[in-house]
Amino acid sequence: MFAAERRQLILEMVRANGAVSLRELARVVQTSEVTVRRDVRALEAEGLLDRRHGGAVLPGGFSREPGYPQKTHLSAAEKSAIADLAASLVEEGDAVVVGAGTTTQELARRLARVPGLTVVTNSLLVAQALAHANRVEVVMTGGTLRGSNYALVGSGAEQALQGLRVAKAFISGSGLTAERGLSTANMLSASVDRALVQSAAEVIVLADHTKLGTDSMFPTVESEAITRLVTDEQAGADDTTARELDALADRGVQIDLAPIGGSPGGSDAPVHGTGSGPVHQTQPGPLARRPSPPPGGAPLPGQRRPGAHGGPVGPGGMPVRLAELGLPRGR
Repeated sequence: MFAAERRQLILEMVRANGAVSLRELARVVQTSEVTVRRDVRALEAEGLLDRRHGGAVLPGGFSREPGYPQKTHLSAAEKSAIADLAASLVEEGDAVVVGAGTTTQELARRLARVPGLTVVTNSLLVAQALAHANRVEVVMTGGTLRGSNYALVGSGAEQALQGLRVAKAFISGSGLTAERGLSTANMLSASVDRALVQSAAEVIVLADHTKLGTDSMFPTVESEAITRLVTDEQAGADDTTARELDALADRGVQIDLAPIGGSPGGSDAPVHGTGSGPVHQTQPGPLARRPSPPPGGAPLPGQRRPGAHGGPVGPGGMPVRLAELGLPRGR
């Protein structure tokens, strides 16, 4: 495929979806990410799109929200990895709220196997994924159906969440920055998302690496209110997104990097950050696979254990920054 044909196809994909990762662009145009990155730079120079961390968006700084059919094909491997790790944070008998989105839909498919679970959601897709789970109770909000993402929004949905109290809220959005927090492109969705997180003791954001450093119009959760971010390992492979992760961790957000194609707690152990400090990596090995804490109270993967310095504890009890992990950068 000639460069002009590639760039036209890239431009059409970005216009159709609002935001597309370099990996997805490379897959569609059947070339390397290096070549796609060069094409994206050329299109940016012409003012036709903007580069974002690990991808490209429509020009203007704020990404718009693509519809459900487009979003299902974006960052599919990353969303699957994020859902795998996020599901490991839910325990038998928990009560959780799950917001709308394709990543939360992937999570719901895995939650169907958790016995005694109660899930409150405004998403028809989440409810559908759990419809045949015999030991999971699903509670849906009221509200007005927003067809583009199959979510219930409006005052009916918000009123249904008033006074609710659950252990965890799992929520996604269109963009996430340390300065502005989580944001989305639709005002009604943003309002319901704010009501969802107010009901939870812990707020867990699910966002793949293409959303890091990206802003949308309406803020939903400020960084300081986010307990945990579950993203994919590609977020640590780029200098800009790595800096964004460090900034989020400095604001108290615990960071988990889900291995694409790996499994939490196995030999491909995820990367964890512990809030109030920079991101660090849990070393894989016997400790990462133990079902209960070993003597001395050492944390299991994903558990928080701040030291006396207030930051995360790495090997030897010392704080560790993302830059010290030896992760690949600047891909």
